[in-house]
Amino acid sequence: MKKIGLIGGISWTSTLDYYKYLNQGINSRLGGLNAAECVIYSLNFADIQKKGWINAYELLLQACKNLASTHIDAIVLCANTAHLFADRIQKEINIPILHIATATAKAIQKENLNKVGLLGTMFTMEMGFYRDKLEEFGITTLIPEQKSDIEEIQNIVKNELGKGIITDSSKVKFMHYADELRARGAEGIILGCTEIPLLIDQNDFSYPVFDTTKIHVESILDYALDTSDY
Repeated sequence: MKKIGLIGGISWTSTLDYYKYLNQGINSRLGGLNAAECVIYSLNFADIQKKGWINAYELLLQACKNLASTHIDAIVLCANTAHLFADRIQKEINIPILHIATATAKAIQKENLNKVGLLGTMFTMEMGFYRDKLEEFGITTLIPEQKSDIEEIQNIVKNELGKGIITDSSKVKFMHYADELRARGAEGIILGCTEIPLLIDQNDFSYPVFDTTKIHVESILDYALDTSDY
């Protein structure tokens, strides 16, 4: 089994899910008392918020270098937005970063979809790093049209989900945003923030919904057990 390094704390609520799903997945595949061999470097999310995501490169790079010193085989950034720097960091370290958007694109391709809606942080929706990665796989991405909707999504993710706060009113809002993207031609919806599945999931929709946390973990499991194409 390969040893996986997890950059967590962005936020800690979704890091819990990564750790849980990773261990459950290893045990499901190998049985017995098998669990994941992994190392977690948990950042203080407040430090990233003080700098702002676009200025957080050095924090994430140093975290990856610290993990690399523990002789891991691959690095996982446990947040979609952190992949803003994935390609840049990859040039600075000699071990692979298992990219969440690559895993998501492959999952979308398996469903034979060409156009999807994306819900995530403001940075993930508006900046090109995520949508460009999907475009490499021939997938067109839609995001909410209204700036006020994007800001509302950002507020819920940051000030509610990132603190483990789940409310029915926010769930209704997210379902509405997803349905609007669907009405504009999206064949499925990417839950492009690892906290969003805490609020909504496939059970809430009649069309395909892509839980990026679970999709990412499945790709990590494949890599850890030498069954992936990384």
